[in-house]
Amino acid sequence: MAKAPANRKKSPSGAKAPKKPASAGAAASSAKIDALAPFRAAPHGTTLTTNQGVPIADNDNSLRAGDRGATLLEDFIMREKLTHFDHERIPERVVHARGAAAHGYFQVYKSMAKVTRAAFLQDPNVKTPVFVRFSTVGGSRGSADTPRDVRGFAVKFYTPDGNFDLVGNNMPVFFIQDAIKFPDFVHAVKPEPHNEIPQASSAHDTLWDFASLTLESSHMMMWLMSDRALPRSYAMMEGFGVHTFRFINAKDESRFVKFHWKPILGAHSLIWDEAQKIMGKDPDFNRRDMYERIEKGQPLEFELGVQLFGDEEADGFDFDILDPTKLIPEELIPVQRIGKMVLDRNPESFFAETEQVAFCTSHIVPGIGFTNDPLLQGRNFSYLDTQLSRLGGPNFHEIPINRPVCPFSNGQRDGLHRMTIDTGETSYGPNSLDENFPAEKDPKSGGFSTYPAPVDGVTRRVRAESFNDHFSQATMFWNSMSPLEREHIATAFSFELAKVNRVEVRQRVVNEMLANIDADLASAVATNIGLPAPAAASNGKAASKRNGRTQKSRNGRGLSPVLSLLDPRTGVTGDITGRKVAILAADGTSARDVKTMKAALERAGAQGLVVAGKLGVLKGAGGQIEVDHTSLTMPSVVFDALYVPGGAAAATTLAGSGLILSYIAEAYKHLKALAFGEEAAALIEKAGIELDSLDAGVLIGDAAAIAEAFIEAIGRHRVWSRKNLEPVPA
Repeated sequence: MAKAPANRKKSPSGAKAPKKPASAGAAASSAKIDALAPFRAAPHGTTLTTNQGVPIADNDNSLRAGDRGATLLEDFIMREKLTHFDHERIPERVVHARGAAAHGYFQVYKSMAKVTRAAFLQDPNVKTPVFVRFSTVGGSRGSADTPRDVRGFAVKFYTPDGNFDLVGNNMPVFFIQDAIKFPDFVHAVKPEPHNEIPQASSAHDTLWDFASLTLESSHMMMWLMSDRALPRSYAMMEGFGVHTFRFINAKDESRFVKFHWKPILGAHSLIWDEAQKIMGKDPDFNRRDMYERIEKGQPLEFELGVQLFGDEEADGFDFDILDPTKLIPEELIPVQRIGKMVLDRNPESFFAETEQVAFCTSHIVPGIGFTNDPLLQGRNFSYLDTQLSRLGGPNFHEIPINRPVCPFSNGQRDGLHRMTIDTGETSYGPNSLDENFPAEKDPKSGGFSTYPAPVDGVTRRVRAESFNDHFSQATMFWNSMSPLEREHIATAFSFELAKVNRVEVRQRVVNEMLANIDADLASAVATNIGLPAPAAASNGKAASKRNGRTQKSRNGRGLSPVLSLLDPRTGVTGDITGRKVAILAADGTSARDVKTMKAALERAGAQGLVVAGKLGVLKGAGGQIEVDHTSLTMPSVVFDALYVPGGAAAATTLAGSGLILSYIAEAYKHLKALAFGEEAAALIEKAGIELDSLDAGVLIGDAAAIAEAFIEAIGRHRVWSRKNLEPVPA
């Protein structure tokens, strides 16, 4: 068959192209020339198809064996969709592009042999090397550290039985239930395709359009709008494995497991106004904080916690343990802390280590297994596929940061960037020429074996009915928050939705999502964005259904106080290790006060840094004072607290500086601890602060007399009870 001429094109429908207008020259002069028109896709009015043109009947569910069964490799639609998505960007990560990492080690507290044969969980005397990468999700590699976003918390364990990657987040749930929707979610949260705006922000139309039409995201949106999305430091951030995994012991007995990372310093957040200002003042805030802590010999420390439970317990929950939009409340299954991770060494090459590290959820070791969580099943394919694109082929495991510490040997050879010099005559098995090496290892001797989970069901695209409750745990999260945290969540929803241009999208979020979570939340947000409060929940807040019957909710709409960052069980220890305190000074500042406070802070593990109008050495009262930073380069938002020492001359100078008064007012409005020498106390009123007699976060007096109380106030992280904030000009 003869080929059509190259310059002849058909319309998408196959019809002939229209004839040219009579006056082609006139048409060309009155319209913009668009050379890309033949290549531009027009999605409106077209049928959804695969890249091969096959019409798609179900774009929401993967093909699986039974309603809650494993996702099948047969699913060419999911594989094509994920494969295309995984290769969209080179070489920057599609998500989690903005990252920072550190080396360290993990030690188990006692042998976990009763529940798992994983080698790194056996001997408390063994330190297992780890490499941990923290990241934001939505922003590009060059974006800022402190947007409202999920944070990646990925840990690579270099174990004697191979590498185990625990690829998690700082939130225990996710936006979607099935991996086939992952490209849709990421496309929605990324900058909008027509203008590449906004960067590293969820406050735009496409994300909220997707969320309002994908109500399974409701629980995660509550987490995203909470203070959990604004961690103060990677050292003060919880981590979660998100999915349900299996522990498998030497007897092939299985228990379900949920992984948790609990920071030794407790979980603490920034305030939204503070986070926004840090994005402009110090976009590297979190990565700088981690780097400097480690360089100062103050490692980041986390305890590994697990929630362990069996099939009988899982069947008793009114939610499905395979649903990644659900968590298991700690009131139902307590978290057992089984070991400690210490991050004490910074990378030497950001690119070679932090950028080239490849995490894959499919990297597990003997003693750990998967479940049929449909998001996890898809990630197991997607992450490996992504590394093939980012790192140039199948040998990414030979890059030093990805290389196991144990020997590895198989018949895999050649390919891009091969580093191993293979010897021997064979690259296949079985063989006789190399005496059948490398040889298989019996599971009883440590060889990997898959847990023999039963499989039963009809192959079809379906979402299990037990996945259908999208609001109970979102309501539980809201009910578990303190009044202040609820206020922050309502404000966050209001901020985000006020940036959504389409009224119908805002209305759907309020009426279809928030009204089903909490009436007060929906009403507050509606008022703030100029919408009427919804009359009632559109979906009726029905009790969750499972296996065709309505069940009474077990903790579904109750409380889980540990979800609150202000609950003591989140690990509020009062430890101020690594905290930074600004010491505002000028000529005439009391050198004794500066020395006394700096020494007290240093003993507590914190750092007192002298901030003045210029660098150099100040002529302090009683001695010279070396300046660490200027007030222009180190604003109040990058400090955890503020101290103004005594010295009458210095107090007069500082009182005449609008920048310094703004510095003080801003720190006060961000609920930070403040301390003043007697002669500097006049700056409080000058800064527009009307002190409440109950504000224990503002101290006045001699440095030696107030240092202990000041440190205690810093240890509370914020003065959450502070009032009279509205009149403060900051």
